[in-house]
Amino acid sequence: MGNRVNRAVELLSQDQPIYYMGAHTGHVLTFEQGQNDASTWADYINVGMEHGAFNLGGLDDYMRGLVSGGPTNSGHKTPAVIVEAPVEGASENIVRYNAWQFRQILARGVHGVLLCQAESPDAIRAFVESCRYPINKIGVGHGLGTGTRGVGSESSAAAIWGVNRDEYIQKADPYPLNPDGELLLGIKIENVRGASNIEQILKVPGIGFAEMGPGDLSMSMGYLHRPTPFSPEMQEVRDRVKAACAENGVAFLEGGSPETVAAKIDEGVRVVSGGREEIARIGREYSGRSMPV
Repeated sequence: MGNRVNRAVELLSQDQPIYYMGAHTGHVLTFEQGQNDASTWADYINVGMEHGAFNLGGLDDYMRGLVSGGPTNSGHKTPAVIVEAPVEGASENIVRYNAWQFRQILARGVHGVLLCQAESPDAIRAFVESCRYPINKIGVGHGLGTGTRGVGSESSAAAIWGVNRDEYIQKADPYPLNPDGELLLGIKIENVRGASNIEQILKVPGIGFAEMGPGDLSMSMGYLHRPTPFSPEMQEVRDRVKAACAENGVAFLEGGSPETVAAKIDEGVRVVSGGREEIARIGREYSGRSMPV
């Protein structure tokens, strides 16, 4: 059996890369699709609600379907699920006014939230605080204020995780800030305003992974289409995000291919996008992973 609720967190704690599936739009959120996805090759499933439908009823059904179709071969009750929230991380006020989105998403029993358009450290601090229960205190007074997530959904979310109510409240806390936490919070730095604050943003405690979002960043810099290879200014942003992740113990997310995944792992990428089982198979073999898929 898996040692933790969140398979992605369990692997990251072993310094193993993780691989995900799921698009920015169009993920089918039904009970039946959840049953099918319970046996996915991916370590986590990305549900894109930034541009896809904000379908909470469907997410509820999907999470219950994952439980019905599980457990995974690795012994976890479900694969991990991380939802891209619609709110943009532009300012503290915007994030706090829209914190209801995080509460609703987490209430469905998902394992993490991805905040897009991250622009300021105050916005990221508000994001982390909005996803935490006030009883969990690690980091409070050391870069974070008290959590603001309210009680009420913990019993239904706990049933998805396979723990009791009290265990859920204690475990639903950001990793690696809380080494025993099972919640994985991510951010995308993907515009010129966010690029000016990279180092300050990634010092905020509670973030588990981060990426440079090349599509939005390229448009923010005036490109109709993403330059391939990256333009010099985009490459600089990418390198700064990666360096700041390494400095602050945050997993760096970047795309890979069957040809490049080994080099990406050597470079320090620990969350690999690409959405292909072949990439994960090659990467897992290269890193000597032992956990079953």
